[in-house]
Amino acid sequence: MAAGINADTVADEFLVHANEEQQHADQTAARIVQLKGEPDSNPDGLTSRSHAEYAEGGNLIDMIKGDLVAERIAIDSYGEMIRYIGDKDVTTPRMLEGIRPEGQPTTP
Repeated sequence: MAAGINADTVADEFLVHANEEQQHADQTAARIVQLKGEPDSNPDGLTSRSHAEYAEGGNLIDMIKGDLVAERIAIDSYGEMIRYIGDKDVTTPRMLEGIRPEGQPTTP
């Protein structure tokens, strides 16, 4: 839990980020369904398949650093997925590019 003089501002930013991540998860689940798959949203499965580890920050700085590390890992993972899919599917890479933050191009 965020505490300190800047806690409310940081908590608000984390809420915005969490809502964006939920939208990304919803988009990904919808794409899996479009491809005739079944999304697996079981929390245990999500934890075991996550590319980033959950670390509870002891203070605001640790929480922000942890969030930035997880975001960097996610950006790299999206890039790997886009490269893996290649030209086999044009829709999924476009969706993943839309999820990635601006200015984060996929490198070949």
